Amino acid sequence: MTHLAVAATAAALIAGPTAATATAADGPAPLYNSAQSNFVNGNDAAGLSDLRALLDSTPDDAQALALQGIWSDYTGDLATREAAFNRLAAIDPEMAQGARGLIGAIGAAVGTLPNPLPAIAGPQTGIVVLGYGLLPDGSMRPELVSRLTAAWMQALAAPMSPIVVTGGNPQNGVAEAGAMAGWLIGHGIPAARVLVEDRANSTVQNALFSSQMLRDAGATSAIVVSSPNHIRRAVADFIVAGTRVVGATTSLDQIISQLPPPSKAAQRGIYLDATRTFLLPGSR
Repeated sequence: MTHLAVAATAAALIAGPTAATATAADGPAPLYNSAQSNFVNGNDAAGLSDLRALLDSTPDDAQALALQGIWSDYTGDLATREAAFNRLAAIDPEMAQGARGLIGAIGAAVGTLPNPLPAIAGPQTGIVVLGYGLLPDGSMRPELVSRLTAAWMQALAAPMSPIVVTGGNPQNGVAEAGAMAGWLIGHGIPAARVLVEDRANSTVQNALFSSQMLRDAGATSAIVVSSPNHIRRAVADFIVAGTRVVGATTSLDQIISQLPPPSKAAQRGIYLDATRTFLLPGSR
């Protein structure tokens, strides 16, 4: 089984990082957890120092090497990135290839422009609409309606494409995906086209669970629909999850402010999400 093939069934591995202060004497797990906590909190130097200490004592730790390469890329230390990935290739070639692919996915996502215009696509390209938190009574917020309006226009432009609505987080007994499906069907989209993914509680899970649903439906690529300020993170996660993204459709809201590529600091969330989608645990 390949590294990405387990993605849709590996949600249990996706855990949030645990704050820790560790030394080499504490062993690999505390150092790994401390590194992940530091990356989340923006202390990259401390996180990379934790990984160096971990790898000094456990040089064949594939997950630590993958993290070292990924976060060295974030900090611009390309020499350390390459050294880490080359060491990883000798231990786990598949993971090394996937980690390099993750860097490519982030680059593709950063270069993605929010696009309110629908694209022409055939049945092998699915449309994936990412959810947004419902109001306490289970009704949809305006932001989610804006996403659905963009998805509806995309669905009209690609009438043979399956549509995945993804989002759990129920309110008043209604999951995001259920509300989204009802809106699309109520606006004339045939119910048979709409695939409901109502377990995801994060963008990482949106990507993992929806990618499997797309594969089951025979789709080999996707047009991802989200908000302009969220689309780049979503694109990275879907690519890492094994879905070829051929379009990034967004609502018109705030699109002008989101056209410039994100700053390095703003890319942190993309890197964090991508590592989770790659099944590198937040703690162990």
